[in-house]
Amino acid sequence: MSPTDQTQTPILSALQASAQRSQAAFYAPGHKRGQGASSQLKDLLGKETLQADLPELPELDNLFAPEGVILEAQTLAADAFGAEQTYFLANGSTCGLEAAILATCGPGDKIIVPRNVHRSVLAGLVLAGAMPVYVSPDYAPDLGLALGLAPATIAAALEQYADVRAVLVVSPTYHGICSDLGAIAALAHTHGVPLLVDEAHGPHFGFHPALPPPALAQGADLVVQSTHKVLGALTQASMLHTQGDRIEQARLQAALQLTQSTSPSYLLLASLDAARHQMATAGQALLAQTLALAREMRSQLAPLPGLAVVDQQALQPYPSVAALDLTRLTVDVSGLGLSGLEADDILHHQLGVTAELPELRHLTFIVSLGNTPADGQRCIDGFRTLTQRQVQRGKEVVPTAPRPAYSAQPISLPQVSPRQAFFATAVTVTATAAVGRLSAETIAAYPPGIPTLVAGEPITAAALHHLVTTKQQGGYVTGCSDSSLATLKVLPL
Repeated sequence: MSPTDQTQTPILSALQASAQRSQAAFYAPGHKRGQGASSQLKDLLGKETLQADLPELPELDNLFAPEGVILEAQTLAADAFGAEQTYFLANGSTCGLEAAILATCGPGDKIIVPRNVHRSVLAGLVLAGAMPVYVSPDYAPDLGLALGLAPATIAAALEQYADVRAVLVVSPTYHGICSDLGAIAALAHTHGVPLLVDEAHGPHFGFHPALPPPALAQGADLVVQSTHKVLGALTQASMLHTQGDRIEQARLQAALQLTQSTSPSYLLLASLDAARHQMATAGQALLAQTLALAREMRSQLAPLPGLAVVDQQALQPYPSVAALDLTRLTVDVSGLGLSGLEADDILHHQLGVTAELPELRHLTFIVSLGNTPADGQRCIDGFRTLTQRQVQRGKEVVPTAPRPAYSAQPISLPQVSPRQAFFATAVTVTATAAVGRLSAETIAAYPPGIPTLVAGEPITAAALHHLVTTKQQGGYVTGCSDSSLATLKVLPL
């Protein structure tokens, strides 16, 4: 098979053949190709799915030492996504980000990471024992959104901490906001370190010219993508791409063996193979339809009273924003006299429209190749109904979403590494007494789930206010041992 023959589906085809083979199965999983599965599971998934839930049979290759169909599928994916090497991930982007840190950092090594980073990166810091140099993204107070990372902020962090081993950036954000990765890659490479990009929400970028440029095309050395978030793979199926010689492949492979399951689901691997095939052979046409649907939804929602749709014009004043993914639709509902959480509850339970990310002020929708014009119309109709109801009942004042507590510090180094904080013996104190102490917990206000307190950082009054305000406005807080926030766990003096 030619490595550029994108019409092939090595894993998918091999799995289909294995699932149809008649044999007495004396191997895992225990349901034996569906024969022993519960009737309820059979009704939900169907006979064919359970028959294809197979382990690493000889003809299906080995994820950790691929020589057959997995190697072929990963080679095809690398070609399709513009990488030199691609690794399939059956543990989601979480395991890829953890492996990226393990591959580039050791105990005590410094790495530049955004302060609004995903929890999986914090887990990678714990595993590697690395010390984060936190950098804050720009913030738009008028929009209530965290934006991109300014190259000047990265430059200042590199100058202040010249011994960093890598730079990690999240682009795009959950809201589709992209940083200038080309400028950031140039800065990192000038300092002799790799650029790692959490591109979980951007696996589609390389397949249509109207979308932002992908991280690999802008010089990133390692990119992690959640193929399942926007493309057609099954939940938890992701990819890790590399290029150049700044990432040691042997160490990366060893790191992936630490963070990946030794029993990867072939249903997930086959779905990655199928998603790559779909995008390589029909991606531009599918994304053209997706972009057209997103444009129609924007044009219909923007004029509705009380709504504000985040668009390129609103982001233009902010230099940290290099591009916006127009398939990511963020709607500010505060003008309706509703919080985003209240609006989401009405849309989801009463109007049959479900957002990806409800926040205190916004609702964010993922418009993807799986959405139909009927979906878009239902969303538009749902918002029309919502706005009409609010006009009839009269608007109420909605408290402003609290500014992220971390935004006051553009560059910061914690006093204690996340690993040291994780293994330390914690002490429980009152919330008042906790101010000024080092947190032993990583606590996130949800939505949006970005850690407000990170283990090893000082607890500030602003951070506590942010957490309490989120709870009062209908959100909730995760990671804390005391959900009331009356007490917190801190590191011993």
